[in-house]
Amino acid sequence: MSKPIAWIALAGVGLVAAGCKSPAFYRQQADATAKAILAAKQREATGRTEEFTVEPPVDALRRKLLLAQGLPYSSAASLGTDQLEPVPHWPEPRQVVAAKAPADAARLGTKAKPLILSLTGALKIGARNSRDYQARKETVFRSALALDLERDEFRNTFYGFFSALAEVDRGGGDTAAGGVAGFEAWVERRLKTGATVSTRIALDLARLVASDQATSKGVLADATATVPLLSGSGRHIVTEPLTLAEREVLYTLYELERFRRTYAVRVATEYLDVLQQHDRIVNTEENYKRLVAAARRAQRLVDSGRIPGIDVDEARQDELSARDRWIGARELYRTRLDRFKLTLGLPTDSHVDLDHGELKRLTADAHGRLRVDTAAAPEGAAVPPADAPIVLVEPTREGAGPLELEEGQAIRIALEHRLDLRVANGVVEDAQRAVVVAADALRPGLDLVGAAQAGARRSSVASARLDNAGLRPDHGYYSLGLDLDLPWERTSERNTYRNSLLALEGAARGVQELEDEIKLDVREGLRGLAQARESTRIQAQGVVLATRRVKNTNLLLQAGRAKVRDVLFAQESLLSAQNGLTAALRNYRVAELALQRDMGVLEITDTGLWREYRPDERR
Repeated sequence: MSKPIAWIALAGVGLVAAGCKSPAFYRQQADATAKAILAAKQREATGRTEEFTVEPPVDALRRKLLLAQGLPYSSAASLGTDQLEPVPHWPEPRQVVAAKAPADAARLGTKAKPLILSLTGALKIGARNSRDYQARKETVFRSALALDLERDEFRNTFYGFFSALAEVDRGGGDTAAGGVAGFEAWVERRLKTGATVSTRIALDLARLVASDQATSKGVLADATATVPLLSGSGRHIVTEPLTLAEREVLYTLYELERFRRTYAVRVATEYLDVLQQHDRIVNTEENYKRLVAAARRAQRLVDSGRIPGIDVDEARQDELSARDRWIGARELYRTRLDRFKLTLGLPTDSHVDLDHGELKRLTADAHGRLRVDTAAAPEGAAVPPADAPIVLVEPTREGAGPLELEEGQAIRIALEHRLDLRVANGVVEDAQRAVVVAADALRPGLDLVGAAQAGARRSSVASARLDNAGLRPDHGYYSLGLDLDLPWERTSERNTYRNSLLALEGAARGVQELEDEIKLDVREGLRGLAQARESTRIQAQGVVLATRRVKNTNLLLQAGRAKVRDVLFAQESLLSAQNGLTAALRNYRVAELALQRDMGVLEITDTGLWREYRPDERR
């Protein structure tokens, strides 16, 4: 091999080596690019930035619980992709480390002493373990990569090609044998005005392996440019796909933020639902015990001949019903707890329980903020005559919580802050631009096309006897012309244009419908708060009355002035009032969170915690 061919071959090998990167390099490059895009878009979408990663945490609580509590699982995939055995030809080298119980396994709970989750802890755990949460983040990440690809359309794009070929040519009278080596590089660039420019340079060397050792070098350079003048011209037309990709990243960030708020409210709602169900267990258990005691007292009264035996049967029947409710409440609690674990992304068979003190704190907070009056009317209080006029007292805003805003104010806040409404209005703008792009396609196509070329290629051993080719601009080839596409057939473009107008109407209707739904959500949320506040007061007084009624009926039964049935009814009323109070407290708290979600003002941190909206702090 001659020195020129060797040099070309060596240069080709070097360029190939420079262009070859490992899959890990490209993955890291994609991650860095996407994170940079998302950091900029986060500032634009929410006014703040936070660490964004789609890599699942290796110390996820799900894996810790599976290993620390010795729970069964089907395969290594249950522990995470980093535990999978690499399949043949896996692109990135890695070593699988056998999963073992974490060092902090002692605090992760056992069957005898389960891990206790506070509401705050549950929010954090959900943000790190929820599979739905992770899928939403990956959607945002993919939109950033799609934007990078659209931006790449307007960057310089480099290509390179190297070839080395050994040939034997017996087509003529003489046999020609030798080799051809060539290298070709070119760059393309699309401008945002619509123009496309490309340049290329090629180097060839053909050499005969014969007595004359003929050698010929070839050099070729050319450039082409296409500039649209009518259809397809204009920055607003050319960059429309890029604009859509830019806005899609914002939309996915808005949707992620909306999901985070909805998910946080969902976690809190289910958390309180589980606690409410546990409170039902406590109430049904106490009721069960009271009915057992009532049945025993009834039996003693029957034995003494003070009441008929049928009263004992009725008391025992209610006792059995109470036992059935108690068992049902316990099983329903376990089911709801399992479903809550599923919401957090935890194994349903893990030994996890909730902090039951949260309900007591919720009760104390509600009593303080709503100024719940638990004092019922005293016995012997004056009662108006039965025929006196009855005036129903309408509910007032007395003792209203801080989020019970005036309706118009709450709606204005929601229309300003709801992120899904921003997306819907953005879709209208996108549809308007789509109409402009579709109308542009109806115009004639007129392109200015230019080309320039100098030099010649050497592509076979037969060309080795030719003279060396050089870049001679004075002997080059140049062209300049126009390509006109007459708009005679525009059926597809016509229909696309008409459909774009229909899509715009549909997008506007989407805004109208969402706006009305937001107003409905806010109005219902405010009504729900007011109703839950009144219900809390009613149920609190009902508990006081029911407790007094149970005490009095038991005393009257002992004195022979009441029947067992009266005691049983009183017990049932007390159970209903206790469960009703817990439900009212839960409903008010959930209504507060839901209203903040529906107004779009419930802020969620990257760890899953919330910052609640306080109107009095924002005046």
